[in-house]
Amino acid sequence: MWRTPHRISLRGADCNPEDGGVKASSLPRFLLAAYVLLIAYASLYPLTGWHAHGASPFAFVTVPWPRWITGFDVAANLFGYWPLGLLCALSWVPRHGARRALAAAVLCGALLSLALEAAQSYLPARVASNVDWLANVAGALLGAGAGVLAAPWLLGTGPIRRLRAQALDAGLYADPGLTLLALWLFAQLNPATLLFGMGDLRDLLTEAAGPAYAAELFVTVETLTAAANLVAVSLLASAMMRPAAPVRRLLLALLTTALAVKALAFAILMRAEHALAWMTPGALRGLAIGIVVMLAAVALPRVLRLALAAVLLMAATVLVNLSPPNPYTAATLKVWTQGHFLNFNGLTQFVSALWPFAALLYLIALAAQRERA
Repeated sequence: MWRTPHRISLRGADCNPEDGGVKASSLPRFLLAAYVLLIAYASLYPLTGWHAHGASPFAFVTVPWPRWITGFDVAANLFGYWPLGLLCALSWVPRHGARRALAAAVLCGALLSLALEAAQSYLPARVASNVDWLANVAGALLGAGAGVLAAPWLLGTGPIRRLRAQALDAGLYADPGLTLLALWLFAQLNPATLLFGMGDLRDLLTEAAGPAYAAELFVTVETLTAAANLVAVSLLASAMMRPAAPVRRLLLALLTTALAVKALAFAILMRAEHALAWMTPGALRGLAIGIVVMLAAVALPRVLRLALAAVLLMAATVLVNLSPPNPYTAATLKVWTQGHFLNFNGLTQFVSALWPFAALLYLIALAAQRERA
């Protein structure tokens, strides 16, 4: 009974039979918009000390190559623009075909990198480089090629699209919600934050570290913060799912992914033996409480889940901004030399600080959608 509508949709205006019958989706476009903002912030971080130097901002294009070129910098630029090319290609393939999508992705990567490198020339902490620009363009090209090859698998009628159709609501806000969840997972890459501790504005607004308190107080704060954020994110994600979807299994999979990302951040940015340093007493208690509450709360009516998620997000954000310094990971973070990861960690911190406020706006949009319905 489902075969006829499926065939009709494949022949619609958003499908390109020449590229494997892929169908247009707004998710790559939302992810692309978010990723462009992330690249811009990381490229211009710390966004201070702007000054006019009197030279052309594009002079770096024709100057001789720098004497010292490190493999890490080249790899960082390649991998930094690889997702950009991938998302550009996935956004263009369904409507414009593989060749145009490949050309558009490379052009977008080249122009974006050119603009950001030119802007870096006005920052004393950054150096505009033609090597970086070429590496960025090469990364966009590699990502675009991967996007063109993967489009039939990611956007076609394969298992990924079927799983999404079975699990997620087909409403207008599903793709922005998935983008929010992707940013939430990305924010877990900063080892300096509490477990799921989002919304800390202190480093953005002030440099004051605040007084230290007894470890017992920190355990309580971290427990409440981790539990509240875990339940809030789970309820937000559940609001995007169909009633018949395996909600609890999907949420446990999301939680497992977040914990794996957190462990990966500690292992890569510090050392492998610190991969589980985030498992403090407060984090473990918060996880246990949060999982129990999450499994029960997803059975609530959708409107109550939206309201509870908003309340928990606001409460957890207040707790994060009032929390004392972490006495458990302080010794571990002493071995963390940011070095090459300075811009990346500033980016994850920025996303972590603003994420709860974007999530609140999303919850309001979901509630307004329900009112209109």
